[in-house]
Amino acid sequence: MCAWLVTGYEAAHRALNDPRLGKHHSRGNAAWRARASIMPEPQHSQLQVHLLHQDPPRHTALRRLITDAFAPRRVAELRPRFEALADALLDELPPAEGPECGGTTDLVASFAARFPFLVLAEVIGLPDEFTRRFDRDWGKVVQPVGPTDPGRPAYEARLRGLQGYIADLVHHKRQERGTDLLSRLVTAHDDGALDGAERDSMIFQLLVAGQEPVTHQITTALTALLRHPHHLAALRDDPALLPRAVEELLRYDSAFELTTWRFLAEDADVSGTRVPAGDSVIVSLCAANRDPARFPAPDTLDLGRSPNPHLAFGHGIHFCPGATLARTELHIALETLLRRLPGLRLAVPDSELNWIPAVLARGVGELPVAYDTTAPAVTPGEAR
Repeated sequence: MCAWLVTGYEAAHRALNDPRLGKHHSRGNAAWRARASIMPEPQHSQLQVHLLHQDPPRHTALRRLITDAFAPRRVAELRPRFEALADALLDELPPAEGPECGGTTDLVASFAARFPFLVLAEVIGLPDEFTRRFDRDWGKVVQPVGPTDPGRPAYEARLRGLQGYIADLVHHKRQERGTDLLSRLVTAHDDGALDGAERDSMIFQLLVAGQEPVTHQITTALTALLRHPHHLAALRDDPALLPRAVEELLRYDSAFELTTWRFLAEDADVSGTRVPAGDSVIVSLCAANRDPARFPAPDTLDLGRSPNPHLAFGHGIHFCPGATLARTELHIALETLLRRLPGLRLAVPDSELNWIPAVLARGVGELPVAYDTTAPAVTPGEAR
């Protein structure tokens, strides 16, 4: 055995907060290394030294560099800008062709894959030309393939493209320094606080983790609501229900199913199971969030559920630093879509939705929807 899966809520909560369980891949034993997805070559591993793969005290120092950018007060200050971005994307949708025909769109391509990255660009200081240039396909490098895998050439091409993009971005920020997060990371490297691999890994993590998980969370939340039209109607009629609804949608169908690996430095018991040193311990967030011992009727989507101590963003020192931002994005996305697209519904049978196969995160590749009309955006000064 080289991997152990933690599924119960209490066991998951303890594991996520267990200081014995480290994240750095150097702790993995030979059995784990033989099967691990992390690639040993330098061109792959140099993007693997970000927060998710670090332990204290280095993790503490790296996390301190980014927390201010995602602080709740800063997210609140930027919220009007995020709302404007969401409305602008829906302004681009084709208008409904008439009361009988309505309109149709793929909400992944037209909204869910675009909105989070535009928000991220605002938060971290990504210049417009780099926002336009980023290829979402580069995010697939988080799922490396083996040297003999047929998909290896495409993987290598994505990796080269992403590394070139990061190098150009670093050069740009060095020439035009500001007070934004990306500029601060470049300065931290130049001042000796980060090495080159850490700087590039941190930028890589921001670019990928700041987009794909939110894209998937928007689509999984929307799909859940489209499968429960009475809940969708209730949220449209009363947006004040959205804060609790967001928490329940995160619990009910989180975009992240599993955590990344954790390791023990020596053999030890984990929730009553003896785990050898170096074996991988993985927490199933989706299973923990459906544990009937913690959540009554866990398979029921209850938009009024309270309390709702879900683990969608993890727990402990590796709790997602962008959790406040992600919650805000999901709230804005749902509120804007429900307000602007009356009659929102699936345009294909539920069985035809194409779910992306993934170990860590899940979502739909396309989300074809229909709507009756396109409502106007809220005008300045108008209450939302």
